[in-house]
Amino acid sequence: MNNARSIALRVVLVIAGLLIILTGLNIALGGILTLGWQGQTVFFEVTDQHSYLVQDSHIRFIGGLWLGIGLFFLVAATNVRKYKGALFLAFALIFLGGLARLSQMHLEITFGPQIIGSLIAELVGMPLLYLWVSKAIKKPETV
Repeated sequence: MNNARSIALRVVLVIAGLLIILTGLNIALGGILTLGWQGQTVFFEVTDQHSYLVQDSHIRFIGGLWLGIGLFFLVAATNVRKYKGALFLAFALIFLGGLARLSQMHLEITFGPQIIGSLIAELVGMPLLYLWVSKAIKKPETV
């Protein structure tokens, strides 16, 4: 029942989920400054503590959403066919997030070494996962 391609898809979903969980925790628990798990430098000075804390709360919320997506990837890996619709939505949302990076209009940053891996995962990896899942669920004996 579980062929090599099905197992490979599940492994990729688990690895992606774990990476998303790691970055989600980094942001959800660390806020704007993060916990520093992806590197940390002092990059701004807070001049309005209240406004900073409001924005920090919003960022922690987004980190929590990201964490939830990662946890969902782990759950979806247990039954790709059952969770295909939600997986497709998650892939589309992550792709949309990758497109949103382009709105920064600083291409040297967006396509720089600190972002390019994430951007490729978002703009190339998510469509590829969409196609992979689409193809996998067409076969009745897999996933």
